[in-house]
Amino acid sequence: MNKRIERCTMAAAMALGTLAFAGVLSTAQAGLPPVQQQGSVQYVSGGIGLDESEAMKAAAKDYPLALTFAAQRDGKADYVANVTVTINDGQGKQVLHAESGGPYMLVKLPAGHYKVSATYDGKAQQRDVNVQNSGTARAVFEWK
Repeated sequence: MNKRIERCTMAAAMALGTLAFAGVLSTAQAGLPPVQQQGSVQYVSGGIGLDESEAMKAAAKDYPLALTFAAQRDGKADYVANVTVTINDGQGKQVLHAESGGPYMLVKLPAGHYKVSATYDGKAQQRDVNVQNSGTARAVFEWK
């Protein structure tokens, strides 16, 4: 009888642990803005507020490209939103044209060489990025 109680207790503990782990994952995903799609490219943008910002940082590992946007204001860098982003592949074909709803944009792209253009307050910047089969390529855009 003791073995039966022990097994039931163990099973209950494992079930609770699984539920708790699933709750942590859904809580992190709950703070993530909705995933959007343009052609074959999926992306998410945002990062306004602490919860959303933390969710974006946690999700970055699942995206091959992570972009960050900031501007100098009163001598310090502040995160900015409403940045127009255009991504062209190695052949110059546009694969994404979207507006970032916050200081972070995560993009799912196949491995390859890309030219990323970001425009904020009428000022454009470009970065060349190499997306690998694993890991996350990062590009930071800061306007002064």
